[in-house]
Amino acid sequence: MKRFSPLKEHLEVALRRTMQAAVVGGLVLAAAVPIDSHAQAKVLNLYSARHYQTDEALYADFTKQTGIKINRIELGDEQLLQRLRTEGAASPADVVLLVDAARLWRAQVDGLFQPVQSKVLNERIPPNLRSNDGTWFGFSSRARVIVYDKARVKTEDVDTYEELADPKNKGKVCTRSGSHPYMLSLIGSLIERLGEAKTEEWARGMVANMARPPRGGDTDQIKGVASGECGVALTNSYYWVRLVRSADPKDQDVVSKVAFVWPNQATTGTHMNISGGGVAKNAPHKENAVAFLEYLTSPKAQAYFASGNNEWPVVKGAVSDNPALAALGTPKMENVPISTIGKNQIAAQRILDRVGYR
Repeated sequence: MKRFSPLKEHLEVALRRTMQAAVVGGLVLAAAVPIDSHAQAKVLNLYSARHYQTDEALYADFTKQTGIKINRIELGDEQLLQRLRTEGAASPADVVLLVDAARLWRAQVDGLFQPVQSKVLNERIPPNLRSNDGTWFGFSSRARVIVYDKARVKTEDVDTYEELADPKNKGKVCTRSGSHPYMLSLIGSLIERLGEAKTEEWARGMVANMARPPRGGDTDQIKGVASGECGVALTNSYYWVRLVRSADPKDQDVVSKVAFVWPNQATTGTHMNISGGGVAKNAPHKENAVAFLEYLTSPKAQAYFASGNNEWPVVKGAVSDNPALAALGTPKMENVPISTIGKNQIAAQRILDRVGYR
């Protein structure tokens, strides 16, 4: 038997090597092909431009309900879109969340989303708050409103967007940069309602009425009104409600000096915008991505948007527990499709360039 032991040992070594090669080959193969859906079922890669601490409750609740772990990357909208473009087909992103119609439209035309077939989303999200090709959906809304110095400005002089460009408000108007997506979307809405020629006339009037060159964010505009630097300013509604809800005495002092008005209530209604998202074009976990988007339309998630970041739910019948938001009332909102507003941003930027609205 001893004379056969070297051969036996040789065969055993060869067998071990063959088995090792098979295992390694299997691992390489597993890395090269998609893992089956069962193995993927507990992961979601989220790219988000929403930087609101209160959204943590959304993510935690989704994971609690589904067992799906959320891996999250948070960047500014433009940084996020550029990252997706750079990653291309290798991108691990499953869901992309953005905070303005202009940005959602940009992602759509750049081919960064994929169409979604979901009865839940189609039934719960109003047609005017989603794209016409089923690639993105709005999940919360905010309004572009007007705030003014209640000690020296009359409500009736600033209760429409058009009036801000009237000579009677010369030297009073403050806004953030005209090229910011919030402003581009407002101007896109005006283009849809008034046409390009009248919108350009409006933009020239705005430039002529500026109290100072456009700068800062929306909270800075509100504080500028309170300080007397500005007489009237544009802001997204949730920035105002955030100050109203603040316990900081400095914020309360700002609120005490500033008044809030819903623009265009006697005409076309207040301009609305959205925060929304879609399934990334190369999502490796598409089923989980759709499940997450559907979750964002649930009563609990819609309530989180309202209570956490002072945004309005978009799903009919959704209930929010936010007294400061409710105190603003129920205004007349403009009826302009969000997708159209996004599409008009190119024309809006050209107008801004022509009139020197920086």
